[in-house]
Order: sequence, then C-alpha cells, then structure tokens
Amino acid sequence: MTELPEEHTNQNAEPANSATGKLGEANAKVATRREATISQALVPVAALVLMLSLSVYLFGEDASYGPNQIALCIGAAIAAAIGWRNGLSWEATEDAIVAGITISLKPILILFSVGVLIGTWILSGTVPTMIYYSLLMLDPSIFYAASCLICGLIALSIGSSWTVAGTVGIALIGAAAGLGLSLEITAGAIISGAYFGDKMSPLSETTNLAPAVAGTDLFSHIGHMIWTTIPSIIIALLLYLALGRNIDTSASADDLAITMRLIQDNFTINPLMLIPVATLLFMANKRLPPIPTILAGALIAVVLALVFQQPALGAMSGDTSSLTLGIIKGIWQTLFDGFVLDSGNTTLDDLMTRGGMSSMLNTVWLILCAMVFGAAMDFTGLLRCLVAYALSFVHSTGSLIATTIATCIGANIITSDQYIAIVLPGRMYKQEYANRNLDPKNLSRTLEDAATMTSPLIPWNTCGAYMAGTLGVATFAYLPYCFFNLICPVVAVIYGFLNFKITPLDEHGNETTAPSKA
Repeated sequence: MTELPEEHTNQNAEPANSATGKLGEANAKVATRREATISQALVPVAALVLMLSLSVYLFGEDASYGPNQIALCIGAAIAAAIGWRNGLSWEATEDAIVAGITISLKPILILFSVGVLIGTWILSGTVPTMIYYSLLMLDPSIFYAASCLICGLIALSIGSSWTVAGTVGIALIGAAAGLGLSLEITAGAIISGAYFGDKMSPLSETTNLAPAVAGTDLFSHIGHMIWTTIPSIIIALLLYLALGRNIDTSASADDLAITMRLIQDNFTINPLMLIPVATLLFMANKRLPPIPTILAGALIAVVLALVFQQPALGAMSGDTSSLTLGIIKGIWQTLFDGFVLDSGNTTLDDLMTRGGMSSMLNTVWLILCAMVFGAAMDFTGLLRCLVAYALSFVHSTGSLIATTIATCIGANIITSDQYIAIVLPGRMYKQEYANRNLDPKNLSRTLEDAATMTSPLIPWNTCGAYMAGTLGVATFAYLPYCFFNLICPVVAVIYGFLNFKITPLDEHGNETTAPSKA
C-alpha cells in the first residue's frame, strides 16, 4: 500500500499472508459437498453492487457513514448462505471471517495513530505552519500540478503514500481552502502524486511485494514500470495545469489574505513547528516501524504545543480550576477527540477541527465490514470461481493483461485490501504468463498498474477509506480527479493489445527483445 511509514510496512504484508494461510487451512479442514458455480458467485457481487448504488443514491456523500457498511454485511451474509447451501458449516465460515479480519488489524492501529498525529499536529501549529508557507509559495494557477509533483517527490523518497497524504496532504488541503480552490481536485492531485512516488520507490511495500509474487527482481520491476507510469503522470500533470488555468486568481488573493491573517491570529507560525514533519519523514525513510514513527511525531508535536501554542491549549482546556489540569485536559482531548478551532471563520474552523482517535472510528467500521465480505467470498470459493471464469476469456497477451487488471480491480472491490489484490491475482496468473512465454515482470507491472493504483478509488477499501478520512474529501468526490490512478490501468491495457513493451522469454527462460504476438 502504499502507505504510512512503509505504507503498512513490510510487517503488514505478513499478517495478510498469514491470514490468507489461515483461510487456506480452514478450507482444507472443511470439505464442500458442492463446488461453487459462477451463477452463485455473481449473486453476492450483484447484490452488493445494487445495494451500494442504492446507498449512494439515497444518502449521497454520507453513504460511507453506515449505509455502505450495512450493504457489505448483507453481501457477506448472502455469500455465507451460499456456502452453507454448498455444505459449509456456519462455524467454519465464521472462523474464516475472523481470520480474514486479522488482515486489517495493523492498518487499523495505524489509522488510530494517524488520528492522534493529525490532532497534535494542528494543536502544535505544525499543520497551520505548513499551510501558511504553502500559501506564500504556491501560485493558484499551478497549485494542482504543484501539489501532485510535491507529493510525488516526497513519496518517492520515503515510499509511503499514506504518510504523504497524512502530513503534506493535509497541509495542501488547507492551502487549497485558503486559496478558495477545489478540495476535490486538490485531493485527487495529492493522491495521484502520492501513488506515483509510492509506486516507483524501491522503499515501497507494494513495489517490493508485486515482483516477489510474480517472480522477478525489484529493479527490473521498477524499470519496466517506467513505460506505463511516466506517460500516465505526464498526462495527469498536464490535466492539472489545464484545470489551474481556469482559476480566478483575483478572488483567490482575497481569500488568501483572510486565511493567512486568521492562521497568524490563532497559531504561532515558526519554522520550528516543522520539526515533527522532519522527524517523521526521517524515521519513515529509515524504514522504522510505522506506529512508533507516527507516535514519535505526535509526541514532539505535544512538546511544541506546550512551548509555543499556549492560546490554542487554553482554548482546548475549557474552564478548569487549575492551569496544569487545563493543559492536561486540552492535550488529552486532542488525542482522543481531535483539535477544535473556533476562529469565527467557518472554512478555517472546519479544516482545523479534526483529528483524534475517534475521527477514525467510522473508517475502521467500514474496513471491518469490508473484510467480513471479502473473507466470506474467499472461504466459500466464490472468489476463486470468479477468477477461474475470468481466465476463460483469455485468448491473447492483450486479453490476459486486461483480465489481470480487471481481476485486480475486482479483488480491490471484493476483498477491500490492496495486498490481497496483488497477491491473489499474482498467484493465480503467474503460471498463465509463463505458459504464454511472458517475462514475469510483465505480470508484476500489471499488478501495480491495477491493484495499487485503484485501491484508493474504492470507498470501502482500506486505502480509499484512509484517504477519505484523512483528507476530509469523500472517495467518490475526489475519484474523477485522481488522473494518474485512472490513466495508468488504461495505458497498461493499451500496451497489452498493441504488444508495446511486453517482454517475452526465450526458450531458456531468458529475456529477449522481440515482442510476443498478441
């Protein structure tokens, strides 16, 4: 995943594989009386799509605050009922669901840590300082493209899209609000840049996972990805520049002056406030565990708040008989319920009133329900049935790549986890690529072009839920503007059918220069 210090870190890949192994053990212990059929497999998927569509129609942007969770649970119940009809006991299915949920436990702990980080970074003035300096430096006409580029370079250096979105991304969202720009486009630019850097970084977890699953080496994988990634990011940057040309800079200048004055009135702005950012990025670059890294950044922010942000602390403390107890209360509240600003400016207050562990509860709820659905589909054999059916349509190199991409996207939707969306299709299609005399780096590149890129575009996927919760923009609202994430899979499909930069193997299994026939 592209995600917090090491996205979910290499340690997170272990639980995913471990949980998958537990599901496999459960499958081995329970002999199904009847094999799942494709018509059965389509029933829970169709029911889920119908309910999610109805959820969005009835509840709009609030769909992820309960309606989607119910839809996922009903879909899981339908899958479990089909499994029961085929001979699986409820106890075995329940054990498989519990094992599946364990995949999401480390990301959930990271989410809670990020909630703490966001609240303390606002309290300490770290986020306001980043917003203030961004407003000074970034011209509105190039803001979207610059946001994408900045996030891309930082993610490339640390290999974590989650870290970038949770730190620099929040500041850029604030700067966009200050300039009166579209938060949806800004979020799309942030995610595009973050996933570009994450995808191309040798420090990224998914960038290491994809070649390991496909059976190729890391740097061959990265080198092969250049052909789909670079054209995609160039097109995305040009689109962001085009959107920036339509901005009314005179109106932005008025909003800018008001926002900068309000930030200075409510926070101490100083380069020292950026120490938590430098600390977190340094620790992430050193590949230290994500949770200690995030909490270290939060701890330093609390110290800075005690020294520099007395007015903000006073506002958070409320009425207490003791100054010391008031400060403790203010920090404590920030940790569990986030920071609250009451400046009188609705836009700034909405932006700065956020963070805390409680802010991540709905995201955690969504992830848990999604993992229940994914585990039920996997254990009952319905997911494997869908993949086997997809393989029946493969007749050429182009259709194989298109099918791999469709499977990765489907796995992201059904299992709600980008690691599974890489590992599952990778294992299932690895032999097919070998049978067609294709170098495994073709498979590893396709896994990244599809599974990694589309994970933040699905509201109930761990990545989509994280991005929406962190940036404060609904997934379906920013989705149309994640140009890089949308373009990359399309470029991969075009390359497949044109047989462009598709590397075959010779009879000895060595790479050749002649393209295989599509």
